[in-house]
Formats: sequence, C-alpha cells, structure tokens
Amino acid sequence: MSELYEKSLLKLELDQVLGLLSQCAGSEGGKAACLVLHPTSDLEDVELMLSQTTAASDLCTKKGNPVFGDVTDVSASLERADRGGSLQPIELLRIAGILRCARNIKGYVSEDEAATVLDPLFKALTPNKYLEDRIFVAILSEEEIADAASPALADIRRHMRIQAGKIRDSLQKIISSPAYSKYLREPIITIRQGRYVVPVKSECKNDVPGLVHDVSATGSTYFVEPMSAVNANNALRELEIKEKKEIERILAELSAEAAAYREAIDLDYAMLVQLDVIFAKAKLAYRMRAWAPIMNDKGRVELRNARHPLIDPKAVVPISLRLGTDFDTMVITGPNTGGKTVTLKTIGLLTLMAECGLHVPAGDGSVLSTFDAILADIGDEQSIAQSLSTFSSHMKTIVDVVAQCDDRTLVLFDELGAGTDPAEGAALATAIIEFCRKMGSRVVATTHYAELKLYAMRTQGVINASCEFDIETLRPTYKLLIGIPGKSNAFAISRKLGLSEDILKEADDLVDKSDKNFEDVLSQLEQQRQQMESARREAERLKQETAKIKQQSEEYNEQLRKEREKAMESARREAQHIIEEARTAANLASEELKALRKQLQDSADTTGINQRQAELRRNLNEVEDKLRAKQPEKARPKPTRGILVGDTVELLKLGTKANVIAINKDGTYQLQAGILKMTAKADEIYLLEQDNPYEVKGARPKHSGREMKMTAMPMEVDLRGMDAVEAECVLDRFMDEAMRSNLSQVRIIHGKGTGVLRAAVQQSLKRNKFVKKFRLGQYGEGEDGVTIAEFR
Repeated sequence: MSELYEKSLLKLELDQVLGLLSQCAGSEGGKAACLVLHPTSDLEDVELMLSQTTAASDLCTKKGNPVFGDVTDVSASLERADRGGSLQPIELLRIAGILRCARNIKGYVSEDEAATVLDPLFKALTPNKYLEDRIFVAILSEEEIADAASPALADIRRHMRIQAGKIRDSLQKIISSPAYSKYLREPIITIRQGRYVVPVKSECKNDVPGLVHDVSATGSTYFVEPMSAVNANNALRELEIKEKKEIERILAELSAEAAAYREAIDLDYAMLVQLDVIFAKAKLAYRMRAWAPIMNDKGRVELRNARHPLIDPKAVVPISLRLGTDFDTMVITGPNTGGKTVTLKTIGLLTLMAECGLHVPAGDGSVLSTFDAILADIGDEQSIAQSLSTFSSHMKTIVDVVAQCDDRTLVLFDELGAGTDPAEGAALATAIIEFCRKMGSRVVATTHYAELKLYAMRTQGVINASCEFDIETLRPTYKLLIGIPGKSNAFAISRKLGLSEDILKEADDLVDKSDKNFEDVLSQLEQQRQQMESARREAERLKQETAKIKQQSEEYNEQLRKEREKAMESARREAQHIIEEARTAANLASEELKALRKQLQDSADTTGINQRQAELRRNLNEVEDKLRAKQPEKARPKPTRGILVGDTVELLKLGTKANVIAINKDGTYQLQAGILKMTAKADEIYLLEQDNPYEVKGARPKHSGREMKMTAMPMEVDLRGMDAVEAECVLDRFMDEAMRSNLSQVRIIHGKGTGVLRAAVQQSLKRNKFVKKFRLGQYGEGEDGVTIAEFR
C-alpha cells in the first residue's frame, strides 16, 4: 500500500468514520478491530461484507442488538498458560467471559430460522459451559476466590474462621478485664501484620506482656500481641499459608484447563470480534440511515441523494451524480464555499466505506465501484522547513498521482493547477487530466479556470458540473448540477457586498473579451436553467393540483352514485311494502276461502275458487319477480358468527327484517315479522349484526375506547385501567355475551401491574359455572398480563 494512498485515506477522513464505527462496537476487541479496518478492492469480498452488514441489520430489527461486552483479547494469557504458567484471577475471568459471550451469541440465532451469510460465523463458535462454570464458580472477582473453588479451600477457611473466633474471644477477655483496661488506649481488637493485637498506652507497654507489632505515628500507642494469643495467632498464620497454597493450586489447575482449550478459545475470540464489527456496521448504518450500494469493478459510479457522513444530517444537502457511464472525467466549477470539495470527499469517502463493508448514506439503488487505489490531492501541505509553497505542495502530490494512476484508480483533484500563473496553471491542469484519462483512471477535479470549462465542453468523455450559488442571498445551495459549468460570480458577489461600481466597471474592462463572452454565455445558460427549473416546479404543482381536483371529482361522483342507489333502494322498499300488504291480504282471503270450501258441497264452485286463488297468487308473484329483477344484488360481508335466537335477520327475497324466535331441529329458522310467523332456510336469510339485540346503547360507561361491540363478538376484552369492581361488571357481561355467541375460549387482558386486577378476574372466573378452566397466557399470548378462559 503506497504512502500516497494512506495519505488519501486521511484526507478523505476515513479514520473519522471508523472512529464512529468503533463507538458502535460492544467490546474492546471489536473497537480495536473497527479502527484498523482497511478498504479492499476485491469485489467478491466487498459484496460479502456488505451482505453480512445487511444480514446483521435484519437480525437487529427482528431480535435487537446482541451484547459483546465480555470479549477481551486473552491470547497472551493463553500462551503463558500453555507454557505451564499460572494465570491471575482477572485473566481467568476474561477467558470465562469469552466463553459466556460465545454461548450467548450462539444462542442469538435459532436453527429453524432462515439461513443467512452470518451462519458460518455463528456455527464456528464453540461454547465450553464446563470451563465457564468452573471459573465463575471458583472466582468471585479479581481479588476473591470462592470457598466453593475446592473442598480443601472451604475446609481451611472454616478452620480459619474458628481460629479467629477463638483469638477474638481470648483478647475480648483481656480488654474487658479491669486489671488490663487501665493499660489500654481503647478497648478494641485490631490487626497488625496479619496478627490480632490490642492498643496499649506507651507508658504501660511493659505492664501487658506480649509482642509489639506496631507503634502509632505519635508514639503514644503500642500495638501488642498478648502472650496468651501468640500460639493462637501462629496457628491462624499457618492456616493462611495453607489457604494461599490451595488458591495457587486452584489457579494453576484452572490455567491448565484453559490451556487445553486454547485453540477453541482463540477461535471464539476471533469470531466474536468479527461478529462485533459486523453488528457495529449495522448499528452505524441505522444511525446514518445508510443502505448497501450495488457494487461493480468497472469504475461505474451512480450516487443518488448521497450525503457526507460527517456533516450534520439536518444541514447536509444530498447530491446525485454519475461517473464512468457516458463520461469518465468530471470537472466541477463554481464559487468558493459552494460545496466542490465536499462533493470530492463524498465520492471518495463513500467508495472507501463500501470497500470496508459499510453501508453508505445514499439513496437505495446507488452504484459504487471498487478501485485498487483512491488518490486524492485535497488541501495543501505547505512546509517552511522543506521550502514548499502551496503550488509546490500540490505539485509534489500530483507527481506521485501521475506515477501511480492506472485503469483501477480513482483520482480526485481539488483546485487543480491553483497557486501559480493562471495560464500556465490551466495548461498544466488540462495536461494532467488528459494523462490520467489516457491511463484509464476515473477523474474528478475542481477548478476556477475557464480553460478547463472549455476543455470539458469540447472533449468527449469529459463533462462539466457546477455547485449552484444564489446571488440574491450570497449563499451556496450546495446542489450539484451535471452538464452545466459554473461561474465564480466574483463581480456579482463584490457588488452585493458594496464594492464601488467604478472599481467593478474598471475590472470588467480589464477582463479578456473572449473570457467575458464565455462568462456571458454561462450566465445565459444559468438563467435558462433556472427558468426551466421554475417551469418544471410550476408544472409539478399544476400536476398535483390536477390530481387533487380529479380525486375530488371522483369522490363527488361516488357520492352521487350512492345517493342515487339510496333513492332507488327507498323506492324499492316502498314497493316491496305494498306487495307485502297485498300478499297478506291474499293470504287472509285464502284462509277465508278454505273455510268457505268446507261448507260448500258443490265441487264446481270449489274448483272456481281455487282457480281464482291461484290466479291472484300468480299475479302477485309476477309483480314481485319484475321488481326483484330490477334490483341489483348487494355484496354482503360474511357474518362473523352463527345465527342465534333473538337475532334480527333479513329475508333475502322480501328484503324485510324479522326476528329469530326458534331454531328447528332440521336447521330451519322460525321467524316473526310483525304479526306474521314463518319458517325459512339458512340460505334465505341474512344475519343483521348491527341490529344485535344484545347491544344496548348507553347500557354501560365507556372505558378508554375499549367498549365491547357486539356487532362482531370479540374474543378478548381489555380491563386495564379499571378498578376491581368495574372490571368484574364488564367481565361478567362479556362472558355472558361470549357464551351466547358459542365462543370456545376468550382472552382477558388485565395487565401485570400489582396483580390486584388479575386476582379479581380469576375469582370471577371461578364463580362462573360456564367456565371449564382458565390459565395465564403463554409466550406470544401476553404471558402474565392476560388470562385465557375456556367454556364448557
């Protein structure tokens, strides 16, 4: 990797992006790995890394972010253990932390989930629950070994506690004795040099026989170990030595076991660091609102609404550009602070991010290419010590660029040819760009030279671009315009800032006529572009207004259609009502005729009556059929439940309502419509759920919008926010309605909270004789926040 390429990475600020990436990593090893990421030009590797980042983003969305907090490099510790060394508790805890993290991360994905490109990394993890538990059981902290580390250690510490108790009891008798209390500075027991002592006044040190272990800073107090406690302290000291040796043995044993699994632990660490970096990329992509670009290795770049990742997202202006399609070189012109350099850095930095496997902050469908090198001449490296001016520093970098560029290189020039005579600088800039093009490089250059604008206009494969500038506000808009050369706008800016018109006129006279004409052409082109842009915006506005008017017209027509249908329906119902009255009259007449027929003996008269009755019914049916033929069939939603006694239904042939008074054994329904009773089949009636008799408006108060609507019997009720009494009332009504609707089970939402509402619900269910059994919800049902009840 060349020194110029490394400098270009710094100039394009890749290190700052990697710093943001490291902040997203969860472990120290992951943070360190993020900071040393390096771009790769291999297309397959880049596509694999991008797909890994995409897979990690999808997993984070579904499962949340995995935790990598315990991942620390332990290779040096394992190497020392492998050579027979004994590790410190903190080193063993780090090894156990890796094993625990490997176990947790391996369980982050389940085997029945869809396969992803991350599966090989997850499968490579080899948790060791045995060694993990051994270390965590034996070592409580980096300074404390647990009694459970071994039976011998537990026994030693038990004897130590007994011995220490004996010593304190012995010394307690001394400090409590009236004979010795006058010699003591304080009646306390303390420890010096690991032995129990009592504080004795300096003038009384000979009155308390024993060994002096320490003296206070003032010399007024001697810490004396009474002779009666010497043997006991010695015994305690021996136990402490045994404890130390046992701890050393335990650490050596654990170290040997860790060394036996050295390769597996090293592999776990490497996989965890790699996964940590991948998930850090996913987190950074979420923060930057970034997407995976479409990659190629042909030098084709198409950015859509690309944003520089280090600029405040609220302030950055997205840019769209292409390179390597119908042109391989772009010359960007425009005023200073207009965004030319930011555009250069955006192209280079987003390419480097993609080559590191990072999603880029650009619109979906953006295209980037891999390059063997991105060579950037941005800024200057003036040096008094090396006698380098601005031009010299630029030229020193450019010399390296032209020596290294080829057909796998992206070259970025900022202010190419600046810092010297304009004519010579423009000539040099043109020659340098042309040389890089001949070498096959993709070139993006910024400049103020009019000669380069003309070069871009006249040369095939080279295109002008400019950063838009608002003369009225003297502010750049930072919009990149492809195909349009930009103006420096020096005169306009100076006039806006108040420079004298005399000076501006003299300066204008000094400008070369051809340059002046060229700038005038550019001004006219810019004016035309702005007019076309304004016209385009106006056309878009008119298009939106037209669409809005069209939508309003369609809504109005739909409303008229509904009104017509409503009026026709009303007329049909009125006609149907007349027919029903006629049919009722006919039925009554038929009943009277039947009664008269029993009284008549003449068969001829009976036949005439029957003929007249049949003719009357036939006429009525013909009228009804004609009316029904004109009536379009309505699309009805399928009822959400079966028909019950007491429901309101519609007779499909008549279009009238009737109440269900009984359900016959053969599946037919006994109906009553006014004073008439009739029998109908299931396919002759339709359930009117909105007319359900069980729904009584205003029968109970509203509860935060969670009232139970009986038009379509719900299978759950939400009692959250109610007190116990109110909840029981609502629950009882709900259970009655659910039972009448033939529901097999219901879901009662009471929340977790303090448990008062749950207890009230369960007590109510116990009292309900129609409840077969009930239970708390399981995972996916609401767990302890719901109760599932089943009916008998």
